[in-house]
Amino acid sequence: MNRLSLVLILGIGLSACSPPPQNQPASTEAAPNTPSSTPARFTAGWTVSEGVSAPESAYVDSASGSIFVSIIGGQPNERDGNGRIMKLAPDGTVVSASWVSGLNAPKGLRSLGGTLWTADIDEVVGIEIASGEVAARIKIAGAQFLNDVAIGDDGTVYVSDMLASKIYAVKAGQASVFAEGDSLEYPNGLLVEGNRLIVGGWGKPEADFSTKVPGRLFALDLKTKAKTLITPQPLANIDGLEADGRGGYLITDWVKGQLLQVTSAGESRLLRQFMPGTADIAFVTTGNVAIIPHLSENKVAAYDISDVLK
Repeated sequence: MNRLSLVLILGIGLSACSPPPQNQPASTEAAPNTPSSTPARFTAGWTVSEGVSAPESAYVDSASGSIFVSIIGGQPNERDGNGRIMKLAPDGTVVSASWVSGLNAPKGLRSLGGTLWTADIDEVVGIEIASGEVAARIKIAGAQFLNDVAIGDDGTVYVSDMLASKIYAVKAGQASVFAEGDSLEYPNGLLVEGNRLIVGGWGKPEADFSTKVPGRLFALDLKTKAKTLITPQPLANIDGLEADGRGGYLITDWVKGQLLQVTSAGESRLLRQFMPGTADIAFVTTGNVAIIPHLSENKVAAYDISDVLK
């Protein structure tokens, strides 16, 4: 996610538990942005590596039938202008390797009402999906390392700041602190679920971003901000977070390179083991397709996890 890719990868030699899927050829043809009357069929078994440099987040926009991937393209805390958004077709074909360019280090992705939002170090960027044009840039004063993005039904964009242990709320172009403090467990993954914000804690990072105690999965009431634990015990250095379509959640542990399932009762189990660097995932319940950015390996891959889901 950050300089973790330079530090934590050393000494961690975990092997993927399944053979790598096949690369898909790139396409230079543009795909229409308007929704199709026939739902897009998202497939598994593909990998994209060409033109992929430090992919952080994968996101499926069901309205357009597109997969978007945030590409850091350098160091995840540097304002170098190398960041971009890649656009893929449902079968992994590259529609545009640089659908949006000129960003710095974009990370989490979410969309609502035709706008794709991403967190980019210290600002939240809104992109018009139909045109690929940047429509909004909201600078957040004092932000240290904006990470994941979630969106409420009212259009509020929630964004985590892992290093500052804060969550911001952005609405009508204005940013405010939604919650802060050590009780947030240095939040990374975010997901709005009804009247709750589901939060994946990383755990308090040491100088090398390792943790003595990893984070937990918990919920914050969007009105009262009351915290309710989902996993009672520390679980993982949580990065990706998605609903599993079964009342529970899928999460990734960036450090251990794991994809896990967590039930609503807080029970967790390992689904797949990969190399370190499993970042912010997308999940398509139809077909049980998990799309995982492998940040340290510079690739994005789609897996059918039907055989391991419960």
